Amino acid sequence: MKKFATLFGREVSRTLTRPLAWIVLFFFLILTGVNFQAAVTAMNAEPGTTSAVEAFFNSLLFWFPFLLVFPLLTMRLFSEEYRLGTMETLMTAPVRDADVVLAKYFGACVFYGLLWVPSLAYFGAFWWIAGVPPVEAPGPLLGAYAMLALAGGFYLALGCLASALTDNQIIAAIATFAIICVFFFLGLLWFFFPSTSPVLQSLAYYVSTLQHMADFSRGIFDTRPLVFYLSLTALTLFLTYHALQYRRWRK
Repeated sequence: MKKFATLFGREVSRTLTRPLAWIVLFFFLILTGVNFQAAVTAMNAEPGTTSAVEAFFNSLLFWFPFLLVFPLLTMRLFSEEYRLGTMETLMTAPVRDADVVLAKYFGACVFYGLLWVPSLAYFGAFWWIAGVPPVEAPGPLLGAYAMLALAGGFYLALGCLASALTDNQIIAAIATFAIICVFFFLGLLWFFFPSTSPVLQSLAYYVSTLQHMADFSRGIFDTRPLVFYLSLTALTLFLTYHALQYRRWRK
């Protein structure tokens, strides 16, 4: 546990001291701020039953930075170590491969969480200015952020796997984005092909991050997305561990 804590602290420190991290945070806050303003503007133009939470987490402007941030957070995790030759030094240290994988993964999770912390201020500002809460009950807000954690954890794991397979950060970023887009657009099969069989429609719903967020941001909780994301996250990290071992013993 001590070795993992040391590696984890190393990853968090390296992330927070890189200019790229703060550039990503800066532009991410701009995009999410624009998205929140657009959501509030749409609510004012067409008053209805949609809450500020639901409007924020289910707009097109929300999904653009959400999908784009994962390649930027994970592309360097292993690829940079390979390129600089520091991975050999790290792997000859008395640490386990599993500790290395988990430290890099949770280090990326910490910064991913930091990206979303300021968004809580948006809803606080909405409550203060409008004089009404952004949502009638805490369930939808908790559900939306739970969905961010579940889907984000899985997509970060995919980024770790892509980075562990190549020395090139650009290739790792492109591969991560491509794989995430495949999973994301699989959930839209019902929209593009509405005449598909009920089985395919059920499958599309089961993997649809878009639909999961829509449900959770309304306070509709379902255990199927929980099982889906947690199991795939564990599987992807397991594959990352074996990819790291393969590269280690190949050398």
